[in-house]
Amino acid sequence: MHKTPQSKPDVQIFEGPESALERMLIDEFLNQNGITSIKELCNLPEEEAKQLMINACRYASLKLAEVESTDRFQKDIHTGG
Repeated sequence: MHKTPQSKPDVQIFEGPESALERMLIDEFLNQNGITSIKELCNLPEEEAKQLMINACRYASLKLAEVESTDRFQKDIHTGG
């Protein structure tokens, strides 16, 4: 029986308005933790790299929420809402 290679499903990545900022914040977190390139991250033990990325995503999420709430607060001040 001949096996055919399975094709990878098409993956669509959603690029929202905050995507660039999110990537920048993830890079910032990694840099603060001594990781200056994705190659360095890939050279770490899998569990360590995974935990760093989880923490980086949490950091970025919190920072994005901070930016959004600051923006909302400033709009409320200007509109009296």
